[in-house]
Amino acid sequence: MTGRLLVAAPDLDDPHFSRTVVLLVDHDESGALGVVLNRPSTTDVSEILPDWHLYATPPQVVFQGGPVGRDSALALAARTGGHGEEGEPLGFRHVHAGIGLVDLDAPAELIAAEISAMRVFAGYAGWGADQLEAEIDSGSWYVVDADPGDLSSADPQGLWGHVLRRQPARLALVATFPEDPSLN
Repeated sequence: MTGRLLVAAPDLDDPHFSRTVVLLVDHDESGALGVVLNRPSTTDVSEILPDWHLYATPPQVVFQGGPVGRDSALALAARTGGHGEEGEPLGFRHVHAGIGLVDLDAPAELIAAEISAMRVFAGYAGWGADQLEAEIDSGSWYVVDADPGDLSSADPQGLWGHVLRRQPARLALVATFPEDPSLN
């Protein structure tokens, strides 16, 4: 499922994942790793990675990527040149469909001309072997295709509803589910 989105079901009550959209960066038989795309923090990228601030897509803040490893940062970027793994610039590792991991220890100017969008994440979401599959089977997550603009959404807080609204009719209705059903 690498490159696909996990969209939290409205009744997923884990505070780390309530109404989140997670981009799966890696998924295989040993587990899965992803980043939450719709949780911007108030920390400006320039505060922790001054060389990368100018290349971060607005809002130029660090996103809360997940509850694991919050003391480390990772960056995902969309390449301007397309989807291929061939000819990758130094400091960029292809993940899926033109999206890749950026080596934040590399000089920013090595890949700056090669990327069209970039977000920095503190932490990530991780699942052990078969754990994510069990959560999907229990109805905690909807698995949907990612759109090229999801990584760089101008409205990250609205991404949960936006992703759901572009799905087939039945799933699109979930976007209207109130945050607190008791107020409905």
